This record gives sequence, structure tokens and C-alpha cells, in this order.
Amino acid sequence: MADSPSDVDNVLPEALQFCSPAPLMDIGANLTHESFGRDLEATLSRARAAGVETLIITGTDLEHARQALELAGKHPGLYATAGVHPHDASQWSAELSSAMAELHQQSKVVAVGECGLDFNRNFSTPADQERAFEAQLELAASNRLPLFIHERDAGQRMAEILAAWRDDITQAVVHCFTGERDTLYRYLDLDLHIGLTGWICDERRGHHLRELVPDIPLTRLMVETDCPYLLPRNLPAKLKGRRHEPALLPWIVREIAHWRGIDEAELARATTAAGLAFFGLTASEPDNTTEDICHG
Repeated sequence: MADSPSDVDNVLPEALQFCSPAPLMDIGANLTHESFGRDLEATLSRARAAGVETLIITGTDLEHARQALELAGKHPGLYATAGVHPHDASQWSAELSSAMAELHQQSKVVAVGECGLDFNRNFSTPADQERAFEAQLELAASNRLPLFIHERDAGQRMAEILAAWRDDITQAVVHCFTGERDTLYRYLDLDLHIGLTGWICDERRGHHLRELVPDIPLTRLMVETDCPYLLPRNLPAKLKGRRHEPALLPWIVREIAHWRGIDEAELARATTAAGLAFFGLTASEPDNTTEDICHG
């Protein structure tokens, strides 16, 4: 769990104030989390100072999806997803489906999700998870929106379901991918996108991802913080509250670029281009470039 807002410094240590050499998109930021309640404006300012120009705020249930849409409406460069996380799949109902469908009509809502399967914790039964996921696949197909997918310990079943729906949905990204090689190849065979987080910076459990990075086509690779969770372990300084935030995305990009064998600027440009295309967005205006933000 993330620390309370009172435990979080308002300013990152100087050693962590690292600006990306090219504009970045964070495709998964849980900015409706209570830990951002006190300093959201400062958090967004730090993100822009780090070159993170576009953020997708994750909506994991009706309440947080509505909050994500509200935030996106107030801030340029912010967009929202709207869906029901598999942990809450048992709550799926006709009324919830209708409420989500209304959100999906909003221009700032750019994906259906976070939705999917989580057979690791099973806070909802697998049967309820599949029922809610199939319903959200239907919503994505009906609205021609991409999918923002959560999957944990359910790769084979996820691939089976997606294969049956692949001709009906536009795009799908497996957010915070942590699976093994076979699971990755199943998703790539389905022409899915892959989202990588600070998990790859964790030598205790993310080591296997490092050898898989070169197998992911740059046109289908995107990056994310999943903040306030998954604080990278490759940071050169400690945070008092250990809350992750979008301004730390460049450190994740640096790690991924290292294991892919390319420079950070190339990876930043490629992942941002992939993200903009995936969500149907346009790049920032020329007067809002990363160079201006970082050095102006």
C-alpha cells in the first residue's frame, strides 16, 4: 500500500529530477489514488518537468473512472480509461454496464478498462471475472475503443478469450506486463500492445523481463508508472514516502532502453508514438516540447 499524503515530500530529491530526452507518455497512472489528494498540481508539474507530456489516468471502477474523467477534463494532456478491475468483477451488473457505456461516450475517455483477469488473488471468482471481462469486450467492440487490460496468472485463458474477440476489437494493451516468454508470444501473435512498468527495475522479480524486451516490437511497446505502485528499485535516491509518480517514468525508460540496447531518446520517441497512435491522440504543439520544459 502507498503511504498517506502527509508522508510524501512535495518535491522530489534533486538526484531524482531527471528529464527525458524526448517527450513521454505514461499510459497508466492511478492519479485518483488518495495519496495524490494533497499535491496533485505539484505532481503534474513535476511530471511535465520530467518530460512526461501525456498521461492516461486509470479508471478501475465506476467511482474512480468518473474521478479520472473529471481530472482529465481539468488538465491538458490528461485522458482517462473507464472499466472494472477483475478484483471487483463480482459487482458487474446491467446498471454498471450502462454507466460505463455513458462514460465511454466522453471524448476524454480513450479506452475501456482497466479490465481483465486476475487468477493470482481471485478477489472475484474466475467465473465472475470472465463474465465482466466479456461484457467489457462487448463495450469496447460497440464503441470502437481500445482495451486497457489487467492480467495476472491468467495468460492462457486471457489469450483464448481475446482470440475469440480479436476481429471485433480495435486495439488492446496488456498493461503492466509481468508474464513469461510463452505468454508474451501469445499476446504478440494476437497483435496486442505491451505496457512495461518499473517491475523491470526490480532485480528480485523482474529479472526475466529483461531478456524479453528485445522481442517486443517498438511499434507495440508502451511505458507506464502504474503509480503510486511499483516504485522503481533503480532510483539513485530514496523517497521519504516511497510513493511512485509520473515524474519518475524516465528512470523506467532508461532501464528498458538499456536492456533493449538502444538510447533513451529513441525508446522515448517510439513508445510515445505507439501510445499516441493506440489511443488516437495527437502530439503536443511545437511550443510545448520536452526541450522547452526541461531547459527553458
